[in-house]
Amino acid sequence: MRRLLKIYMEKPELAGIAFLIVLAVVFQVQSDGVFLSAQNLQGILGLMPEMALVAIGVTLLMICGEFDLSVGSVFALTPMVMGVLLADGVPFALAFPAGLATALTVGLINGLITVRFAIPSFITTLGMLFVARSLTVVISGGFPPIIPPDAMPREVFIAFVGPGDMFRMSFIWFVGVAVAIGLLLSHTNFGNWVRATGGFLPAAQSMGIPTSRVKIACFMLCSLLAGFAGTIQVMRLGAPLPSIGEGLELQAVAAAVIGGTALTGGIGTILGGIIGAVLIRVIDNGLVLSRVDANWFKLALGSLTIFAVIVNAWLRKKARAMKVETD
Repeated sequence: MRRLLKIYMEKPELAGIAFLIVLAVVFQVQSDGVFLSAQNLQGILGLMPEMALVAIGVTLLMICGEFDLSVGSVFALTPMVMGVLLADGVPFALAFPAGLATALTVGLINGLITVRFAIPSFITTLGMLFVARSLTVVISGGFPPIIPPDAMPREVFIAFVGPGDMFRMSFIWFVGVAVAIGLLLSHTNFGNWVRATGGFLPAAQSMGIPTSRVKIACFMLCSLLAGFAGTIQVMRLGAPLPSIGEGLELQAVAAAVIGGTALTGGIGTILGGIIGAVLIRVIDNGLVLSRVDANWFKLALGSLTIFAVIVNAWLRKKARAMKVETD
């Protein structure tokens, strides 16, 4: 029993699951049974992948010891590039990869500047946040491009599927990406390199790990997932708006932290980032159903982030101090 308790305390994502269950019960009562209804769950699961994909990328990068504050802008820039090309008559088979290539390029630039010039990624990506957002507005001309209705295969990305049309195809894409990145982090040498690079950089370098390339790869994956998530949202909305994704970068960081990812790097799981993203969606949806002023959402999110950092640090400290008898 003591061993199980120690394992639980060392895995803050499990605490996130417990808190998620508590919130679900509270909101179910406050909303007079509407929160867990099939229609409301369909809405939560339909929107959640768009943020969760960004949270997965940010979590991976934070485990590697870096931050990316430009993901919200990449979330808007990627589908805008695709949308402008589609409006000009370029086929989806070319416009879609072009948008994702834009996201990869932003991630590559972020990584190269951060690594080659030893600049804190917070500063690098803060600058890129403004650059990418400005490019989005300039490319669009300030207005969303008019995309022909049949130019995008929306059913491949957002069509409802499953029993009772409970899920969108975006949820299937999200699950596939989550499993792939989770396996990459936990069952490959690259995943070990990511944790070592974020945990203690000098030791990783002395072991011969190509830390610079690892960081650049994580920056590119983070931007790619943000761009893909933005593309999915545009598929759902029908047009790329220059303003989408504003503030998303901070929510993604909050999701990673709530899920137990250490701000110092080296510690965290993809599952934790996903749980954090789900918690944020649940709080947002639950407050609306409970008829609470929407302006309280950011207060709740900020409080939860601070609380999660304090609790996770306390749990890890207690777990390290707990002695477990060995057989």
